[in-house]
Amino acid sequence: MEKIRNIIFYKSYFQEFYLEQDEIVRTKINYVLKLIQTQRKVPAKFLKHIEGTTGLYEIRIEVGSNIYRIFCCNDKGAVVVLFNGFEKKSQKTPRVEIEKAKALMSEYFKNKEED
Repeated sequence: MEKIRNIIFYKSYFQEFYLEQDEIVRTKINYVLKLIQTQRKVPAKFLKHIEGTTGLYEIRIEVGSNIYRIFCCNDKGAVVVLFNGFEKKSQKTPRVEIEKAKALMSEYFKNKEED
């Protein structure tokens, strides 16, 4: 399948989260990341804009009754940048996780400008 988007990781936040998960969760994460790479329109079930932010999205993973989120943003040239991930324990995404992702996104673009 042809790639429409490239996925990159900002620092090691995503990898650390990914490696903490069991094989079933990692398989589902891989499936959703492949969708993001290859589908022009990714269903909101898997990728959704975070309300009240500029350009921050959450990748949505469900395995059984467990829910996981991985924050990301778009960059130029059809690049998706992955930030932190976490297991969601409540109905609303915790504000602390959103704030962390916003800080990482700002840091990413600031560091990119300096390069």
